[in-house]
Amino acid sequence: MNNLKEKLIGNGFFLIALSTLSVLALITVFILIEGVPIIAKVGLFNFIFGMKWAPSQGSFGIFPMIVGSVSVTAGAAILGVPTAICCSIFLTEFAPPAVSKIVRPAIQLLAGIPSVVYGFWGLTFIVPFIRNYLGGPGLSVLAGSVILAIMILPTIVSISEVSILALPRQYKEGSLALGATHWQTVRSVLLPAAKSGITTSVILGMGRAIGETMAVIMVLGNAVALPKSILDPARTLTTNIGIEMGYASGEHQQALFATGIVLLAIIMLLNSAAQIIVQRRKD
Repeated sequence: MNNLKEKLIGNGFFLIALSTLSVLALITVFILIEGVPIIAKVGLFNFIFGMKWAPSQGSFGIFPMIVGSVSVTAGAAILGVPTAICCSIFLTEFAPPAVSKIVRPAIQLLAGIPSVVYGFWGLTFIVPFIRNYLGGPGLSVLAGSVILAIMILPTIVSISEVSILALPRQYKEGSLALGATHWQTVRSVLLPAAKSGITTSVILGMGRAIGETMAVIMVLGNAVALPKSILDPARTLTTNIGIEMGYASGEHQQALFATGIVLLAIIMLLNSAAQIIVQRRKD
């Protein structure tokens, strides 16, 4: 009887996992069916590296938007990753318990704030600050990078913190016993030992950043052109889909689905890299 219950429970979990994979497969197939025809017509190279996006004129080049996505994500990494790693080190090694009880939930709360709220806050504070003190229109790559840097903090901090806490106590105790200071132990022992987990957190954070839409729409400026500096407006792959899908039809709609294919491929590569890093750590 117990064996039968275990088998039923195991089969139930298997069906749940299979349903999740089935949903992913259906979404992927649907996007491919809708987007592949326009890629075949325009050509993969012309679609990805084309400089002009004018669907009404039959031009479907998304390279400026790829550059915009990479620029904003890179900016978010430059601003957010060091901050997140420093926060995780502080929470695990230096923060008093009373401070940790306040800071940790506050950082985790950032993950629950709707992206439109981040966008509204950026539009109200970040954009005017950039326009008044740095120049340009304010709606820019820098504004998007700042917003995304804040949005990826919970992901990187949480996973990095778990990676550091999961290390054997002997690492820290052995280093301190050999005469190293607390900071030397953190810098030379704990961080290298937790490198795989921290790298995974960064990759997942980048996946979160490159897939963000609403907040970026509000602060980026959405200009379909190559940004020449961080103060220039730009458009990302996600914002292009979000802005134009509501009224697109025919080849225009197919081109947006094809943009989704490129975006899906980028995110899958990032997730695969994270899985490979985790697997190497286990081995």
